Amino acid sequence: MGKKHADDPRTVVRKLMKAGKVKKKCCRSKDRCKKCPVLALKKAKKQVEKAA
Repeated sequence: MGKKHADDPRTVVRKLMKAGKVKKKCCRSKDRCKKCPVLALKKAKKQVEKAA
């Protein structure tokens, strides 16, 4: 079986985009929306730091 979490946060976000969970482009709203790729990248970076 494959890994549950990838090492690179960008690949994690890319997979979420393909699945339709995250938008492909940020809409730049003042308070970031739930599907924001910028927020998803920040969360993925935190997750990788936490795992390491």
